[in-house]
Amino acid sequence: MSDIRCNCTPSIPRESICIDTYRVLDSCRDKDCYEDTVVHLTDFGREIIEHTTSVRAKSACVVHASISVDPINFNRGFYQISMRIYVKLRFEACVCKGNSQEFEGIAVVEKKVILYGSEGNVSIYKSGVEDNFCHVPDLSGAECSSNMPIAVLEVADPIVLGVKIDREHRGSCCCCCSCRDIPECVCRTLSAPLCDSDEGKVLLVSLGFFSVVRIERPTQLLISGTEYCVPEKECVAHEDENPCSIFRNMQFPINEFCPPSLSSMIKENKCK
Repeated sequence: MSDIRCNCTPSIPRESICIDTYRVLDSCRDKDCYEDTVVHLTDFGREIIEHTTSVRAKSACVVHASISVDPINFNRGFYQISMRIYVKLRFEACVCKGNSQEFEGIAVVEKKVILYGSEGNVSIYKSGVEDNFCHVPDLSGAECSSNMPIAVLEVADPIVLGVKIDREHRGSCCCCCSCRDIPECVCRTLSAPLCDSDEGKVLLVSLGFFSVVRIERPTQLLISGTEYCVPEKECVAHEDENPCSIFRNMQFPINEFCPPSLSSMIKENKCK
């Protein structure tokens, strides 16, 4: 904020402003390890693992997560948050004649935590695009509201700790044991449909997750603020269309060629 300069004058009075936001009632952080998680493969990927014994993971990224919040009986104000995380993985396998081949798959893991979310005595409804006096409400859940809190999951892309091929062991499979249970939005991230067959070899991965879970409720806060100021900095566009000229004006990335030492990394971690 110190780099933003505005044409503001000290004479502009501050006033109390009411804002509608979300209040964090409880939160937790976790470091989870899921061993021998089954990977749902495409037909091409299943054919590859049937003819190879050497597989390594190239990348892993979270593509989707579903979250549900349920109150805990006889423990007022506490809620169980159930999360199902879908991870897209890219593998590389050694095939005949020393060649390598890449393929994709989906791994599914589940996580449950209990957090305090207080109690709500009102139901919240908000106007939408289709609202009018004679509008027929959609009672399937899209327009319904409740006094349940909101759960938020923040998760970094997982670390692949191990990959192996097994012929019989099914690993730590969650309730999403079939590729038919994987949402369509997750399947669309793959280059080919998932294989329906469960016969043959199984690809297992061990994944490490860093996550933060919090539970929130809507609230209104009274803060002190001023009107928005017009910035002093002008918008400047590159008039020269020569890409080499634009590249010469860029600063040299010195930090990229000077990796931090062990002592500096230890000092930085202690500060954090």
